[in-house]
Amino acid sequence: MRISILTFDAFNDLDSLVAFGMLNRIALLGDKNWQVRIASPTPRITSMNGLTIDAHEDLSQLAQADAVLVGSGMKTREVANTPALMDPLRVLNPARQLLAAQCSGTYLLGRLGLLGGTPACTDLTSRPWVVESGVDVVPRAFAAHGNVATAGGCLASQYLVAWLIARLKGLDAAREVLHYFAPVGEKQEFIDRALGHVLPTLETQAAAA
Repeated sequence: MRISILTFDAFNDLDSLVAFGMLNRIALLGDKNWQVRIASPTPRITSMNGLTIDAHEDLSQLAQADAVLVGSGMKTREVANTPALMDPLRVLNPARQLLAAQCSGTYLLGRLGLLGGTPACTDLTSRPWVVESGVDVVPRAFAAHGNVATAGGCLASQYLVAWLIARLKGLDAAREVLHYFAPVGEKQEFIDRALGHVLPTLETQAAAA
């Protein structure tokens, strides 16, 4: 199972790295086939806060991913208006991949025509121009329709992670990961809140199937 976290220069550290850490819990538990990789158009990328990291793969590998998470950043609109960066993303396909986007990452999925006109989430800063692009933004932390999920707010990473793991590994695995990362003394509350967002979308997906 391969998950790519799409990360551009001036990326939001929390969006990409919280998800990266939480998703990698599955590999740390012993699943050797579970791979979480930072995908970027350049070998190294620097976050909006000055943290420089190495990418694991370039954008040519996105078609091979089982799931792609699109993080946000300060240059998202610049990315969206750069054909050399957007063209490689046109391989993304919700018919055979899970797609998740956080904050301004929702804008990229919208520009790629991958939201299908369904309600989506983004952060408050990005909301005005995401709305202007034609995306139906709803004031919620998480939304999922079919194989596409969106979230709004840096700490909404947990909802995208829970959704991805529940879809790819099952609810028990999602609960274990949420429990591990939850604050002491608040673990059940943390799990219940996250799955409260995710479970209804899974039930809708099961009914549709």
